[in-house]
Amino acid sequence: MIGHGKIEISERITKINDFKELKLVEVKRQLAHEIISISYGFLSPLRGFMNYEEVDNVVEEMRLPNGVLWPIPIVLDLNESEAEEVKEGDVIGFTYMGKPLAVMRVEEKFSYDKGKMAEKVYKTRDVKHPGVKRTLSYKEKFVSGEVYLVNVPKFTSVYSDFWLTPRQHRELFERMGWKKVVAFQTRNVPHTGHEYLMKFAWFAANDGLRVDEPRTGILVNVVIGEKRIGDYIDEAILLTHKALVDAGYISKRVHKLSFTLWDMRYAGPREALLHAIIRTNLGCTHHVFGRDHAGVGNYYSPYEAHEIFSKINEDDLLIKPVFIRENYYCPKCGTIENDILCDHDSDKQEFSGSLIRSIILDEVRPTKMVMRPEVYDVLMESAKKYGFGTPFVTEEYLNRRESIFELGDLQ
Repeated sequence: MIGHGKIEISERITKINDFKELKLVEVKRQLAHEIISISYGFLSPLRGFMNYEEVDNVVEEMRLPNGVLWPIPIVLDLNESEAEEVKEGDVIGFTYMGKPLAVMRVEEKFSYDKGKMAEKVYKTRDVKHPGVKRTLSYKEKFVSGEVYLVNVPKFTSVYSDFWLTPRQHRELFERMGWKKVVAFQTRNVPHTGHEYLMKFAWFAANDGLRVDEPRTGILVNVVIGEKRIGDYIDEAILLTHKALVDAGYISKRVHKLSFTLWDMRYAGPREALLHAIIRTNLGCTHHVFGRDHAGVGNYYSPYEAHEIFSKINEDDLLIKPVFIRENYYCPKCGTIENDILCDHDSDKQEFSGSLIRSIILDEVRPTKMVMRPEVYDVLMESAKKYGFGTPFVTEEYLNRRESIFELGDLQ
């Protein structure tokens, strides 16, 4: 058994015949990711999927019934026919892509108002919002209970080099001698604006420590999960961040790269809180929050993810947010600045995502002040090797990409 599950269940589920005797439910990718993340402790203090009381408390108050801060419901949905076959107290088995994954003792079956859940969590019921669309597409019933992983996921090629459990993160930080660790979340290939954010955050987190000793680290924690057409492909994100360090733009003494399995909800301020909790579980002491963190479209104001932390009691968080404003390259200053540090507004060159994407699509090498040449080269190599000719997600990529992880057969 993996993680924090109960021995009495896992000891009975050690052979494929034992597993096959259970009521089996095939789960989608999102649920497989959440089962793995719960089992390893990324989503601690959760030990499984939420019951009615937990969901309602989180929706209404952003807290679990015991008062612990938690902003987004983590739920397991079943259709009516699946739910009818499951009784409270049953142990059910989860499969993913036909392979055994985990078991769960059913605690409660319940229904919940999905419209209310969407409006409270995302501040809208607009189905154009991807989080709302996901919520409203949940099946008719929810089932709660603690989950126990029975099959260790084997991460493939690119991903295996960057997979660390929360415990392994903490052990790594201790070996590096880091007293403080600032988390930098990303779903993008790094341009020099991101490089600036990481370095600025390092200085902010390093406050009080000697700068001649690398006692503060930067953890770039990539979110690997559901992809939308036009996103950067996962392999390119990981490998280009590695290239930034391999080329020496950020020292390996203060930088590590890993990923978390999580399908983004684009819940803006609420998701910013969840990201802070996840990185606390990894052992980080600080977390970077920039413009439009976890936002989408115009559903949230640019710095709403900053503002929500002012409404949270400091005792509820074991991590310190580092707030960073939008930055740009100023030719007059010759450096990367933001709108507080520099008054050369008419000359600023913003790091426009659409502009950078158009440059990349045209296969034009960006200037060094936009993207490091080593990063660009790895990006193009990743496009050919993993993206079927493009570094951006396409239908072909979604249909033919290599699996993030594989599951073996139980004996």
